[in-house]
Amino acid sequence: MGFWTLFEVASMPILQVLLISSLGAFMASDYLNLLPEVARRSLNKIVFIIFTPSLMFANLAKTVTLEDIISWWFMIVNVGITFLIGGILGWIAVKLLKPKPHLEGLIISMCASGNLGNIMLIIVPVICKQDGNPFGDNTVCSTVGLSYVSFSMALGGLYIWTYTYHLIRTSAAKYKQILPEEESSQEPNKDLEANERTYLINGTTEHDNETPIIEAQNEAQLWKQILGFLHQILEELLAPPTIAAIFGFIFGAVTWLRNLIIGDNAPLRVIEDTVELLGDGTIPCITLILGGNLTQGTTKTATFAKS
Repeated sequence: MGFWTLFEVASMPILQVLLISSLGAFMASDYLNLLPEVARRSLNKIVFIIFTPSLMFANLAKTVTLEDIISWWFMIVNVGITFLIGGILGWIAVKLLKPKPHLEGLIISMCASGNLGNIMLIIVPVICKQDGNPFGDNTVCSTVGLSYVSFSMALGGLYIWTYTYHLIRTSAAKYKQILPEEESSQEPNKDLEANERTYLINGTTEHDNETPIIEAQNEAQLWKQILGFLHQILEELLAPPTIAAIFGFIFGAVTWLRNLIIGDNAPLRVIEDTVELLGDGTIPCITLILGGNLTQGTTKTATFAKS
């Protein structure tokens, strides 16, 4: 295969992503205003709760069997190593660059997640459809390729919706705590009678009114924090994409469940067709949201330049 032929095959999926992202950016611009921030948030919730779980379940139940799960044990190790090395590199970057506290978890999570996203579901089918693809027959390439992608995406999803999601959620909580403090520090003093003595008296009074914390209250608070942490981990493990991946593995591995919904003669094949139809909306919606979110950076840059 020549260089230019391979370059054309490799460029097609990237061009598709760029075109759909450009459309999303145009839809989010002030000219059309079809994808404002509120609409993108609502669409993102639909993608998270409906589209992404449908896509993961449909691909896993249809392409991954019990034999595949056993023979692809190395993928579990590879994904774990990817997150481990990426997390270490992100931690090193945080220590060297010293960003704001609410950005530390975001940087580590982005470094750990790597490229374990949905973009391979766009790239692999497009590459397989090209006549000059390096993987041989189009049908075999699509079937095997989607099996690998679905399995790796499910494994990555378990890490993303637990470890990565926890870091991002923690960063968001830190940002919400910092924001009121910054706003209060910027507010002018409107108390005309306030002076150094009144602030000193108020501070002393507040200090005197503090009640001592007994040991039993400390233990109760510790148990409350532990239970809250376990509840948060359980909530993240029960995220819709994670649940869909688990059910996809079960339906793909158990033969009678697989034959129940998958195949031309399956009695409940309408369920698989419906789920697959919902999953088809994942990639376009995610890419449109990506393009719409990119306009925020350009808007802020333009505003900063004007000011």
